[in-house]
Amino acid sequence: MRAADAIVEILKREGVSTLFCFPTTSIIENAVAAGIRPVICRQERVGVDMADGYARVTNGKPPGVFAMQYGPGSENAFPGIATTFSDSVPVLFLPLAHARDQAQVFPTFRSSVTYASVTKQVEEITLPESTPAVMRRAFSALKNGRLGPVMVEVPRDIVDLDIGSEVLTYTPVRPTISAPDPRDVDDAAKRLLAADCPVILAGQGVLYAEASDELVELAELLQAPVMTTVDGKSAFPEDHPLALGSGGNTFSGPGRLFLYTKADLVFGVGTGLNRHPLTTPPMPKGVAIIHATNDTRDLHKSFETEIALLGDARLTLSCLVAAVKDRLGGKRLSRNPAAEIAAERAAWLRRWDAKLNSAETPMTPYRVMNEFMRVVDPAGAIVTHDSGSPRDQLLPFYRATRPRGYLGWGKSHQLGTGLGLTIGAKVAAPDKFCVNFMGDAAFGMVGLDFETAVRAGIPILTIVLNNSTMAIEIPHMKLSHELHKARDLGGNYANLAKDLGGWSERVSDPGDIANAILRARRQTEEGRPALLEFMTSAETAFSHRNGRAE
Repeated sequence: MRAADAIVEILKREGVSTLFCFPTTSIIENAVAAGIRPVICRQERVGVDMADGYARVTNGKPPGVFAMQYGPGSENAFPGIATTFSDSVPVLFLPLAHARDQAQVFPTFRSSVTYASVTKQVEEITLPESTPAVMRRAFSALKNGRLGPVMVEVPRDIVDLDIGSEVLTYTPVRPTISAPDPRDVDDAAKRLLAADCPVILAGQGVLYAEASDELVELAELLQAPVMTTVDGKSAFPEDHPLALGSGGNTFSGPGRLFLYTKADLVFGVGTGLNRHPLTTPPMPKGVAIIHATNDTRDLHKSFETEIALLGDARLTLSCLVAAVKDRLGGKRLSRNPAAEIAAERAAWLRRWDAKLNSAETPMTPYRVMNEFMRVVDPAGAIVTHDSGSPRDQLLPFYRATRPRGYLGWGKSHQLGTGLGLTIGAKVAAPDKFCVNFMGDAAFGMVGLDFETAVRAGIPILTIVLNNSTMAIEIPHMKLSHELHKARDLGGNYANLAKDLGGWSERVSDPGDIANAILRARRQTEEGRPALLEFMTSAETAFSHRNGRAE
């Protein structure tokens, strides 16, 4: 068996059925011959994003896989791989490499060297017979501990060499998980019950551990409000009476109130508690922290921690549920924050009503998002934002009700990432209505990959919020814009989408938003990728930490 055949056989045994890719690499032909579907992107960075979105929706079971050629292929993929690393997404990268006798020759680009800083693990196959062992180590890294991207670099002179018969004995790697120390669990349960107002902050680790049910059970036992990080959005159902929404650069009203005014204890679970203002809410000063994670590097990293729980998020939450039940002895806690959460949410929405239901033209993006939420059941959808304004406008208001019904991201926040994520999500969940909200600047970065969705028959909906400028840069580019119109952008993106083979409409009337969304959805249900271009105002108001529009 040749090395390339061995790689593909191992992919199949690990459950991989789709290969996101861009030529030239012989892995593509080998994969197709073995029955794996190729999705050929227009740009490597977007192809990586597709594998990223796929892996998030499958929770890495199986992981996303992206293959590309050496040199320009692996060079162009870097931004996407950096995003998978910052957001801990299990994606396997299979770049072709220069032949071994050329790998050390200056100025040869070597993925195994360059990508070491943005992968969980990287390894080069140096001997054909080592292929099964290298792939086994790769899948072990993809399934164990904090998840993240793994790279296997395949020299082009190795792919056709014989490896022997070892691959025939390859067995898929089984993940190994562990529970935290029972003493730490009991201390945490005691502390959570003693607090006046504990707030749970849930991260993406809860999603990967498939622990949403356990999170809901613990929250209800403790009568503790739950906020999620941006990456963790949808880990807790946001229509639940204890839900505070997500927190990062923007917040819901209840999230701001409970985290920064009422909380006397924060329990972070499945999150690194990173100091990253775009995706993780800053911790309130003087408030004790209990931190549960499966990565020792997270513990005591950014904040002083009163109790640390090291283990899988689902096992940790299950242990805590048992410990809390044992201490309660069948009693119920008297605290009940649900009414106050509901009241604060209603008051916050009243403050935003003028924008959420505005009839102004050009329309405000908040009206677009509000109409979308009115006519689309979140239980049947997978939604994501793009970087910048769409992220900060959508996150506080959208209510995700099912795990992975929303793909939150942003620590490494390249414009345009949401398009690839949505294409990958639709491949992983063809029964879901998969939608990405993006600005015109983001579309300019990656928009031609809308044609990938058309060509590959992946019926997504892309919503472009076109304000013809970079609104978020207004305070930063005053002179350059005054003298050179440096912030302005232009284009008819609906026409471009139609020319690329998709269905599209350009919408200027805010009264037609809902019907346009329903028309687009019907097109996706009939198998056609759709794009809606809404002509919007240069909106610069956001629901920041202080809860006001500013």
